Amino acid sequence: MKYKADWSDAQKRLTALWHGEMIDRPCISAKAYAPKTEPIPVPPPANEDARWLDPDYLIPHFHNQLENTWWGGEAVPSVLLMSGWVNCLGGTPLFSPETIWFDPQDVDFSKPSPFRHDPSNPWTRKHRAAHIALCRLAGRDDFLVGQAGGLPANDLLSMHMGAEAFLIALMDHPEWMLNAITDGCRDQIQLNQELADLTRTYNDYWYGCPGWMPFWAPEPFVCTQSDVSCMMSPELYDRFILPELDLLAQAKGNVWYHLDGGDARQHLPRLLSLPYLRVIQYTPTPNEPPNGPGHLDMYRAIQAAGKIFHVELPPQNIEPLVRELDPSRMMLSTYCSSREEGEKLLEQSIQWANHPKH
Repeated sequence: MKYKADWSDAQKRLTALWHGEMIDRPCISAKAYAPKTEPIPVPPPANEDARWLDPDYLIPHFHNQLENTWWGGEAVPSVLLMSGWVNCLGGTPLFSPETIWFDPQDVDFSKPSPFRHDPSNPWTRKHRAAHIALCRLAGRDDFLVGQAGGLPANDLLSMHMGAEAFLIALMDHPEWMLNAITDGCRDQIQLNQELADLTRTYNDYWYGCPGWMPFWAPEPFVCTQSDVSCMMSPELYDRFILPELDLLAQAKGNVWYHLDGGDARQHLPRLLSLPYLRVIQYTPTPNEPPNGPGHLDMYRAIQAAGKIFHVELPPQNIEPLVRELDPSRMMLSTYCSSREEGEKLLEQSIQWANHPKH
């Protein structure tokens, strides 16, 4: 891999992690800013949607990011093509410098769900062009392109309808809502398979999680979430979210799941009972401690269920986790001040991993 000379070693460690094993230390993604080449000029985006969709802006931006990052340990070279959000099941995306969102729309529950994927949607065509440009930049194996980013059907519907209207509809129109979520999920499975097939014509790394929280495994998996479930009871979660997870698992086999903060932790016991769920990625809310010693009990519960936990945390919070927990079932992602700091961290983690546990 062009941007990671030790990629074969990283693959061995990540394969061991997938099987609950460890070679000599836990899997640690350690990145640092490490300028190696003069950045190429990046033309300013013509407008806000160009910031997310125009290859003429995106490709030089991604090139500079890849070239000037040190990808240490199990860091997977990749970039975040967030424009996958525009594959939005019938909504109209709105753009700002920070994010993509959607205006809420009214729903007529006497008619079939309008939240379906339209392949002829102009935003889908623009995303496809951006995705192809990214694949061409990657070539066969310069970096991981992976599965296209995007939101699951349940979160998209909550954005299109508005969270309050979505939650009320779960109670007032349960069958309509369940069909809307599962039909939208089936549309996305088909779209994502088409994008995966397209990626494979260019790039060897056609699956995996790129960009925001990169993850690679020796077999395919799907990344998903349900941020709206922070406002749902476990009973509603079982009725409306679990069927979508089941469909995704039937299509892809394994699930990597983003758990969004303390309000979503009520669903952790159910998630840990799912045989196809392999990884829990946790993001604390601003009023919680950052990932690290403040969440040891949760990490222990995840590991006790035979799952992997994947967290982003500051370098100083890594040692206590490696010393206290099972280093064979953790994926730790951090950003270091320099390559030298990162290399020292990786070396020290071998000693921490082999220290007797309390």
